This record gives sequence, structure tokens and C-alpha cells, in this order.
Amino acid sequence: MARIINTIDILRQVPFFKDLTENELYELDSFARPRKLRKKNVIFTEGSEKEALFFIQSGLIKTYYTDEKGHEHIVSYLKKGDMFPHTALCDNPLYPSSAESIMQTVLLVVPIRPLERFLLKNTTVAFKIMRVLIEKINELQREKQELTGQDTQHRGQMFLLKLAEHYGKTKNGELRIGIPMSHQYFAYTIGSSRETGNRFLKKMKKEGIVDMHRSGFVIHDVESLKHWKETGGCSSETNGSEK
Repeated sequence: MARIINTIDILRQVPFFKDLTENELYELDSFARPRKLRKKNVIFTEGSEKEALFFIQSGLIKTYYTDEKGHEHIVSYLKKGDMFPHTALCDNPLYPSSAESIMQTVLLVVPIRPLERFLLKNTTVAFKIMRVLIEKINELQREKQELTGQDTQHRGQMFLLKLAEHYGKTKNGELRIGIPMSHQYFAYTIGSSRETGNRFLKKMKKEGIVDMHRSGFVIHDVESLKHWKETGGCSSETNGSEK
């Protein structure tokens, strides 16, 4: 029998609501709903009407936008405890980017209209949330600067490091990430062609840094991954312009 998801428990774990009282959390719980996603589920698309704010209870999400040439640019990778979009409470009625699950994910969905009414009625809560929101926006801006316009090497490094930080488990002196991916899906996830993504992974394997298996990834040397610089012309793309 599937375990019932308790939304109040999820709300307690969300940093965005860390300063709220139990009564305030229970009022939010009256209109918040959990949602389970499979891998590669599109949650919303860039330019569509903004309907909800999302909080990640488990899993991994990528947000991205597409330029006029149809090339994908990754904005951020989001993990457990993160919220998106960060502009949900701003005046813009449209989503600024697209969002998609990278693995099986559980979200807490908070519809915008009931949330706005709740905040108008509870100004103390609004101020508490705004403080956390400002911190998150600053964090997102830093991550966006790291990812936007970077080549495959950099995006691949950032993605693997994000997986290692939040999903890696040490076994026999190695860091193992039990998230299986095909080579095609890895390339898609980092906004690259399969050919360029494969070259990156082959470089990582040849230098004894990362192996990719059917069961996931094995990172042999996290520090080397952090500081690895391409020396052999691995990437044929610039600023996400490859297809």
C-alpha cells in the first residue's frame, strides 16, 4: 500500500516556511497539495500563465529557457527544500522559464491565488516569507551566473557536483550516486548534444574522476571534479549554441 503524503510534514521541512507557527502552517495546509512526478515530467513552460508555487520534498528539478534559435539554456538545478519559481509572488503573470523533473520527484504545490489571499490576511507571515525569499533570490542569481552561457564542461561539472552534494553516498572510499541515466538523457539534462556529452564523460573516466554505470555515477575524486579544467578540446560548443 502506498504511503500517504502528509502535506503538513512537508511544510515543516520547507526552509521557505521555517519561521511560521503551527497555526500558520495548518492554514497553508488547507490549500497546499502534494504532486508526484516521473522523470522528464514538464511542470510548466516558459511564458505560460503562472498558477502555483512549488516546493521540492524529494527529487531534482532543472529550470531552463529557450533562446530565439531554439537552444536550451539551463538556469538552475533545484533539490529538496528548494522552491520555484522565485518570481511567483511578483507582478509578472507568466512563468519566466520552464521546469522539468530530472528524476522521480515529489512536490508540494501551493496555488498562487489562495497564497496571495493568505499573505494579505497575515502580514506578519508575509514579512517572514519575504526575508527568506530575498535570500533565495540572491542564491539563485549566483547559481544562474555559474550556469548561464557556460560550455558543456562547466555545466557537466556543476550538475555532477550538485548530485554528489545532495545524493551521493560514500561506499568503499568512493562517492556513489544511485540515479541511473542514459548517455542521451545526461546530455539532454546539461543542455548538450549526445556527442559532446559523451566526450565530457569519456574525459572524466579517462582521468579517473567519474564513471557512469547503469546504476548511476561513481565519483572517484570530488576535488578533482571541482577543479578539473579541459585541456583537450572536449567542448565544441560556445554559450549553449550547439545542437
